[in-house]
Amino acid sequence: MDQRIVRALSSFITRGSDYALARLEFAMQHPHDPAPPLLDRLPDASEQTLRERWERLEGQLEEVRTFVRTFRGIGQAAERSDATFRRLARIARELDQYARALRWVLTVTERENP
Repeated sequence: MDQRIVRALSSFITRGSDYALARLEFAMQHPHDPAPPLLDRLPDASEQTLRERWERLEGQLEEVRTFVRTFRGIGQAAERSDATFRRLARIARELDQYARALRWVLTVTERENP
């Protein structure tokens, strides 16, 4: 397995766990608002798991990005004063960065190994 995939995937899995906790904290802080979307957790850092589940995860990440943009649009002042939202948004941004790296590595490895 390509070490670039292993490193990026391990980081993504770690941040995914952090997202689950941030999602719970946000939902507890905002019981009357919709909860942030779920993000599936990958069971392992294998290339097979990544290839089998990546498209679904990318769709879920898009839902997370949409949620963050929507909540952010409600009010800038609320964002600055809400630590749970800031944490959720930061983790979502990091997940997006890892997702982009993983997509790039997948594309490169597919080209290298047709």
